[in-house]
Amino acid sequence: MITFTVRLKACLPPAIRSLILQRKPNIRHVSGMAGGLRPASVVVLHRSLAPAFEKFCQANSGPLPLLGLREPDTWSLPALNAVPDPRAGSPRFLKYELGACTGSLTSLEEYTEQLGDMVAFFLDCGFSPEAALEKVGLPTGDSVGHGPVGAYKTTVPCAAMAGFCCPLVVTMRPIPKDKLEKLVQATCSVGNKGQPIHIGDPEWLGIKDLSKPDYGDPVACQPGDVPVFWPSQMTSLEAVSSCKTPLAFTSAPGCTVMTNLKDTEAPAGRLTPEGIPEVHRISQDPLHYSMASAPAVRKIRELESIIAVDPGHRGIGHLLCRDELLRASLSLSHARAVLVTTGFPTHFNHQPPEETDGPPGAMALAAFLQALGKPVSMIVDLRAVSLFENLVEEAVEQGVLKTQIPILTFQGGPAGAAQAFLCKDGDPKSPRFDHLVAIERAGRAADGNYYNARKMNIKHLVDPIDDLFLATQKIPGISSTGVSNWGGYASACALYILNSCEVHRRYLRKAVGPSRVPGEQNWTQALPSVAKEEKMLGILARHKVRSGVSGIVGMEVDGLPFHGTHAQMIQKLVDVTTVRV
Repeated sequence: MITFTVRLKACLPPAIRSLILQRKPNIRHVSGMAGGLRPASVVVLHRSLAPAFEKFCQANSGPLPLLGLREPDTWSLPALNAVPDPRAGSPRFLKYELGACTGSLTSLEEYTEQLGDMVAFFLDCGFSPEAALEKVGLPTGDSVGHGPVGAYKTTVPCAAMAGFCCPLVVTMRPIPKDKLEKLVQATCSVGNKGQPIHIGDPEWLGIKDLSKPDYGDPVACQPGDVPVFWPSQMTSLEAVSSCKTPLAFTSAPGCTVMTNLKDTEAPAGRLTPEGIPEVHRISQDPLHYSMASAPAVRKIRELESIIAVDPGHRGIGHLLCRDELLRASLSLSHARAVLVTTGFPTHFNHQPPEETDGPPGAMALAAFLQALGKPVSMIVDLRAVSLFENLVEEAVEQGVLKTQIPILTFQGGPAGAAQAFLCKDGDPKSPRFDHLVAIERAGRAADGNYYNARKMNIKHLVDPIDDLFLATQKIPGISSTGVSNWGGYASACALYILNSCEVHRRYLRKAVGPSRVPGEQNWTQALPSVAKEEKMLGILARHKVRSGVSGIVGMEVDGLPFHGTHAQMIQKLVDVTTVRV
């Protein structure tokens, strides 16, 4: 264990130091007075809890950036007119007994005997959004009550560690939409610790009412503002409460001590121009933005340009919507559970009537979602359930999929049937899936029928699965995407890029928990590959699934040969995805 002995000598201008020792009320909140020094909040715990709390801070470095600690034998009361000890330097402490806050103190001097067995932890308070607000010409986020800016308990759990188990606490600033990108870049210029952990609707974090913070005073949002959230050191108060130790102390909200401890974030961890984040809106209702580094965004746009080619000369160029792949992959990356549909019964005179265009891309996307640990299900026409169960089973046997995918069906019904299917007990606040993906799937025409490319009515072969996609427009929190077969490959690749991007990954995990995830080493194996897709087309051929254009049973999709056209496309996507920048 590394011991940091804090020496405040020459750390404070004499006037400020004098005011702190006199405990003047007008400087109770000193977090903005660092002046080149490093302000810190303090947590004081019994030595038996020190190893666990140190690990807890390391596992949740976003809200608990540990600068250092002070061992019990370094605690000493300051002599008269001497350099102030942290116990006298902090304007106010909170006392905790068995997890409950039982009082506020201006000094810890009366607890000298107990402090002989206690360790002091110092958490970095050197970052504040206010400096970034000023940098981009925005007023600072003054609170309604002119006290500490409000902080909110969330439903996001911190990574638990040996008795320390608590929710993440966040602070919020309202940002005009047109200033959002500049603000985020300004905050992130100080390194990862300045990066927001959520942008948009507070209910994504479990916050019901921004006017009622758990700590401090609220900041008013104006029309057109976007709520932006950062991790808060108030998380340490929840952590101390959670361990229910007989006695502990913390700095009071908004109060800090000034130290000469150095930031432990290495220069390599600071954002370079290549790592500057971009902010993209992924849904309007509820409002939700995501973040990724500029290089990651460029790669995904390159994937989109690759799949936009039209070797079959079908005249589909006008269907391409710029950045649709980026928005869809960002949404999928945030999704907790995904529902995929595919299967286009274009060959109504054959059994089965499905074509080879769609299932390979659906399986490729499902494979990568599985690698990310996301529950994924597939919904198909009732008449095709047996076919897809066999396809999935063989895909698992041959290594195309890691595990089985549940096969679901939906035959429609009265008004509300789609919502009842998509949501637990039909409650729109409890969706079973938060992203739906259609890959080469028939949609209903204006006359209520379904048609293939030859304008033949295939309604008798198609279940109204598109009703589910229409229903998502009225259920906040569920997004939907429609992509091509190649779009399925590209979506899997885009998810690899995003989840390999530290900017995006920190945003996903809300700066809590480990930065690396279990199973990450298997992501490359989960990507589409020429070998796996050749196996998938072989499986389709064995089940008499035909090419959509030619009707041939074989290694062909939409009249284009696998060896050459499709294999080359897959390799291009994988090459762009895995190249290092």
